[in-house]
Amino acid sequence: MMLSPFLNALGADSPAADRAGKMDLYGRFIGSWDLDVTQFSGDGVPRRRKGEWHFGWALEGRAIQDVWIVPPRGELRRGDAAANVNSYGTTLRVFDPRIDAWQVQWSDPVTQTFLQMIGRAQGNEIVQLGTRADGHPIRWSFLEITPDSFLWRGETSADGGSNWRKVTEFRAQRIA
Repeated sequence: MMLSPFLNALGADSPAADRAGKMDLYGRFIGSWDLDVTQFSGDGVPRRRKGEWHFGWALEGRAIQDVWIVPPRGELRRGDAAANVNSYGTTLRVFDPRIDAWQVQWSDPVTQTFLQMIGRAQGNEIVQLGTRADGHPIRWSFLEITPDSFLWRGETSADGGSNWRKVTEFRAQRIA
């Protein structure tokens, strides 16, 4: 498949030389991942589904962009995406040397969710913090990171960050 001029302009083959070391935090995820997704409703009842997640270098290698898709592309995506609580969104992560952290923007046109977060390493993990449109704090974390797998967790807090409620977990396995 030939890429469009837009996709050629968006994508990059590697990190920009002036940011190479800092890009490693998220750069280790470049590639494609199969997901085992667990979503937790307000009553705590889990919903399990499959998904896919793709990471790539973008904007002359000064950003990392991803696309996450739940359920994966194919037959399960038919029907009313919003009613089925499907997700097909993208995250743009840009290292910001002024704050020595990452500016993270998530957009999901299916669920009409638009979030801004700040991402930083915390030990061997990555934690992104932000605020939902309703004012509640959110925390998205990359945990148990290995070269071929990781756990991603999305949480929200109703009390300013004292207590967190798990909303979603992705167990990711790299696609060879």
